[in-house]
Parts: sequence; C-alpha cells; structure tokens
Amino acid sequence: MFLYQLLNFFFAASKKEEDSKYDLSLYKRGDLLEVPRTLFTHFGIYLGDNRVAHLIPDILPAITKDKSAIAKMVTNNRLLMGVVTKVASVRVDSVVDFAYGSDILINHMDKVCSQPPLDGDDVARRAEKLLGSVTYSLLWYNCEHYVMYCRYGMAISYQTYQFCTSVRKIVFSRMSAYLTALCGVSFMLYLSCVTPLTVLLTALISFTIWMAS
Repeated sequence: MFLYQLLNFFFAASKKEEDSKYDLSLYKRGDLLEVPRTLFTHFGIYLGDNRVAHLIPDILPAITKDKSAIAKMVTNNRLLMGVVTKVASVRVDSVVDFAYGSDILINHMDKVCSQPPLDGDDVARRAEKLLGSVTYSLLWYNCEHYVMYCRYGMAISYQTYQFCTSVRKIVFSRMSAYLTALCGVSFMLYLSCVTPLTVLLTALISFTIWMAS
C-alpha cells in the first residue's frame, strides 16, 4: 500500500510539473502551434481552454472501438503505424498531450507563409469543422496541410516540399544517371540478354534521369 501511494505521489508530481511547463496564457484561439515529433514537425490549432485540434496518424481506431483507449495520448508507435496504414483523424487533445514533452512554437509559420493569417475565430472554426476521421497521406494530406488550410486558407506543406526537393536531388542527379546506365549494362551482361530492346530501355531510363537532373 505504501509503495502504491508513493508511486501515485511521484506520478502526480511529474504530471503537475509537465502541466506547468506550458503557460496557457501565451496561446490565443486560432494560434498555430508547432512541436518537433519523431522525424518531423507536428502542427495543431489552439481552440482555447487547453484544447488543441490537430491531424495525427493513429492506428488504434482501426483495431479497436474502445473510445477511452483512443482518447489517450497518441504514442510514437501508434503514430508511425498510422502513417504506414494511412489511418488518421483530426482530434482535440490537451496542450500537454499535443506537445508530447516538446517546446512549442507559436505562429512560427506566419514568418514563412506569404499569405496573411485569417482571424483567430475563423481559424478555430475551420479547425473544429474538420474534426473526425481522415485518410492520411505523408505527401498530400498531413498535419501541416490541415493547419495551413485552417489559418491561411491554403492546404500546403513546406515539409513535403523540402522532402520532395531532397528526393529529386538524389534520384534525378547525374550520378544516378551514371549508376542506372552502369547497373543496366551489368544486368544485361550478367543475364546474357543484350538485345535491342534491353539496350533501348537502359538508354531511355538513363537519358530521362540525365535530362531531369
């Protein structure tokens, strides 16, 4: 019994310290909140009264109907499995659960986006209107697309753009063209299948990558 009480005491103290980390007076209805999460940045819209609306991948709704379990903070394992299975929802969590222990940036995207933000109440109403299950796409509809639409009226993702730019630099590079040609020639020689068709395909693919680089 004593051990149980001691564990409860430490848990309550830890929870209180975590709650006090975030000063709710800093956040206004319609603010765009931003936190680092796993391999990317996570975004949400502050609704007021310690509530944050955010689009987050989560595998749990696909495997259980237990609302109390689903309502708990989304862990990294749940999140990553949601990304893979493309299962997500726009949900409301407390600031602490949304932040997942990270520091919060407020309206940082105002400095990046060329479009001026909408009125705070309009932003929050948009965020609330979209609550519920959604089909998730890492490239085409993620948490950043959601908040950018709510706050600026344009569903774009700078993270996605930077990712695609990086992939393009790697895939569509001159080195990739050289390697593609080398692999194609090696493959044909190894299988003894040097025919006009295989030569043409190897040359065409390598040429396409070369021209795109």
